This record gives sequence, structure tokens and C-alpha cells, in this order.
Amino acid sequence: MTKSDKSRTVFVCQRCGKESLKWLGRCPECQEWNTLVETTVAVVTPARATATPMSVPQELSRISTTTTDRMPLPMTEFNRVLGGGLVAGSLVLISGDPGIGKSTLLLQVSAVIAKLRGSAVYVSGEETEHQIKLRAERLGIKGDKLFLLAETDLDAILCQLDTLAPGMVVIDSIQSVGVPELGNTSGNVTQIRECAQRLMHWAKQHAVPVFISGHVTKEGAIAGPKLLEHMVDAVLYFEGAPFSSYRLLRCVKNRFGSTNEVAVFEMGEKGLVEVENPSEAFLSERGEEAIGSSVVPVLEGNRPLLVEIQALTTPTIFGMPRRTANGVDYNRLLLIIAVLTKRAGLKLGNQDIIVNVAGGLRIEEPAADLGIALAIASSFRNAGVKPGLAAMGEVGLSGELRSVPQLDRRLKEAARLGFKYCLVPRVKAKSTSQAPKEIQLIQANTVREAVGLGLMRSKATEQEDDIFES
Repeated sequence: MTKSDKSRTVFVCQRCGKESLKWLGRCPECQEWNTLVETTVAVVTPARATATPMSVPQELSRISTTTTDRMPLPMTEFNRVLGGGLVAGSLVLISGDPGIGKSTLLLQVSAVIAKLRGSAVYVSGEETEHQIKLRAERLGIKGDKLFLLAETDLDAILCQLDTLAPGMVVIDSIQSVGVPELGNTSGNVTQIRECAQRLMHWAKQHAVPVFISGHVTKEGAIAGPKLLEHMVDAVLYFEGAPFSSYRLLRCVKNRFGSTNEVAVFEMGEKGLVEVENPSEAFLSERGEEAIGSSVVPVLEGNRPLLVEIQALTTPTIFGMPRRTANGVDYNRLLLIIAVLTKRAGLKLGNQDIIVNVAGGLRIEEPAADLGIALAIASSFRNAGVKPGLAAMGEVGLSGELRSVPQLDRRLKEAARLGFKYCLVPRVKAKSTSQAPKEIQLIQANTVREAVGLGLMRSKATEQEDDIFES
């Protein structure tokens, strides 16, 4: 491309990339407020490409694929999210909160690729080579055949990549690199869009997988235009609570595999370590007869996980009782408390209620409703959940229990970890025909019935039976 002396000033939305000739308070495309920023755009005249031959149409039935098009990695969890391995020429975007471990993961993957494919290039626009070297020493990475490049000029980066011909490229991050001829600062919507476009063309032309890391906004969305997520082949989100050592790598877009996969890692002194048995890790510190604790089989994508839900109820010292939700939806918690009060007869109107998901996980699906209700009732009645019992089911407003999808997969995971009973909504016999023989199903129609079946009975609880009002 050739740049002329002309330039123009436009207002560009920082969320969707919409351009406007005048400033607007609200973007007409994405309806976000105060996102249009004045930007000077150089008028770029595309040069005629005569050296590069044009692509010719090919018949689909005559196009052959080989096993080298996808390269499995010796990282089981990472392979799961990618759909079975790295695809040649793919452009993968990894995003997450600052300090979550994006750079650590990409450096570890680069070291693995350098051994398998001869070389890899790690490009950093935010750190120097010495800073990356310090992190590599902490992770125990020697770095043979792993080349580091501290550069923000994309043209210079692509020139070095053409010379090295690596087996994989990492750009950390897409917001830090730019094209000088555009005249805008790095991280601008126009720069991000142009850089991603050129990296995609380079990856497809050389059949080399390229990873780019991206920043996130305070709302948790990927910074830059939404077009960035449409351009790449795969979008991965790195999640995890700041106080927890566990990290979840979630796939939300994948042109070469399923989008319902989740990888679990644990951050240690030597970097990120794959957690091959997440359910066992999340339940390792749980007591057998802990009061206010229940176990719920949830689905993270296509993967069943057993997580511990904890609840604590205590009489409030304020006029208005407080409700605190960590790892579960706050509005969903209010719904369950209202159902327990109205339909199950638990007098929770004067109780402070705190609900927490152990391990720093966040549960979104309604299948955890029954587990939350059981944990709250257990704490309120001061009676533990029956040993070896897992619970799952959606709670309706009338107190009924509704079935959950993929019941058999959840039951198999519970049976694998030694659970003997599972409290579930009453379902058709066909739905439980594939249930493992090692686990006994306890079925209930209502949340009131489920609380009675799921909690242990003691002298203290027998004296408190008056909390169940007819």
C-alpha cells in the first residue's frame, strides 16, 4: 500500500469500530454511550499487486487434507480447548484480566512448539527481552529455538518472521503493536483492525499458527472493535478469581472445533499446571458432614465438574438482611431464598445469607439451584447434608423441581468420585435408564421434599421441625 499526503478526521467507536463524520453521544451501531473518539486517519491508496498470483477456485471434492494440518500438543487441557491441536495457519485470540496468566501460558506453549516444530517466535510489545528471560527462568524454560522479539512496528515484525520462518508466532499483545503509516497510536480501533488483518493474511499465507493476546475492558469484554473477534479463527477467555490458584481457559469461538470446551489449570511456582481431575481438586478440602455445604455436578461446556457450594445463615443485626453471592448469580440467589421462604417454610426473612462456590469458580446454569437451596437449608437448620450425596435441579417459582440436561454425564462423574446418592428432580424412567449402577437416585417433586430427603436428621433438627409450616 502507498500513502498519500491526504488525511481526514473521523470519530471512531471504540467498541464496534463504527466511523462517523461528526461526534455523537451514542454510537448508532452498538448503542454504547461516549465511545466515539476523534481520530486522524491517513488516506491509504492500495497498490496494484502484480507479483502475487491470484487464487483460483478449487473443487471441494478435490481438496485433500493431511494429518499435518492439525498438530496435537503434549498438553491435554490445551488440546481440548483447541479442538484436538493447533491448526496450521490459524489465528487464535487469548483474552483475560491483567495478571491472570496469559503471557505465562503463551510462553509455555511457545517453548513446547519450539521443541516440536523447530522454532517459535515470541513477540512482545510490552516487555523487553530481559524481562521475558526472567519469567522464563522462573518457569524453568531454557528457551532453545525460542526467539524473543521486543518490537511494536508490525512491518518490522513481519519482516523478521519472514526471515526466521518459525513454527508458531505469539503477539503479546495486539493492542501494543501498530502500523506507522496509519498515524494513530497503538491500541486504536483502526490500528487493531489493520494489524489483525495483516497477521491473518501472514498466517494463512505461510500456514503458521499465530496467537495474539488481547486486553479486556472493565466490563470484561475484549478491548477494541468487535470485528476483531470475527476476524480470528478462535477466541479463548482466560478466567479465574484473583484469590484462587485455579484458572479456566474457555473457548467461545472455534472454527476448527467445539466451542463447548473448558480447560482447567492451576497457577504454581513453575507456571500453569494442567489439572487432569478438576472435580477431585475442587472437593479435596471438603469435609464429609460439613454443615452448609453441598456438592453439585455442573457442566462447563461439555465437561462435567463436581463443585462445592457453601452457605452460611445467621440472624441479622441490621434492619435489612444482607445477601452475598460469590460465584453464583445474585438475582438467582434471591429467587431461591424467596422460594425456600414461601414454598418450603424456612423463615429466612431475618437471616443474613452468604453463598460461596469453593475454588473461585462461577456457576451460571440453573442446574445448581437445588444445591444452593440445600446448602442454605443445611446452614439454617444446622444439619449436614447426607454423606455421599450430590444434588442437582432447577428450582421453579412454585417450588417445583425441573429436570437438567445431560443427566447421565453428571451422574457418571459423581459415581466416578465415589458418591453413592444423587438428589434429582423426578423424571421419566427413560431419562435415568443410562444412570450408573454405582449411584442411587433420590427423586423429589418439590424443593420442600428435596430438603427433607437431603438433610440428616438429628435431635436438634427434630426440635426445629416447626420451621416447616403447612
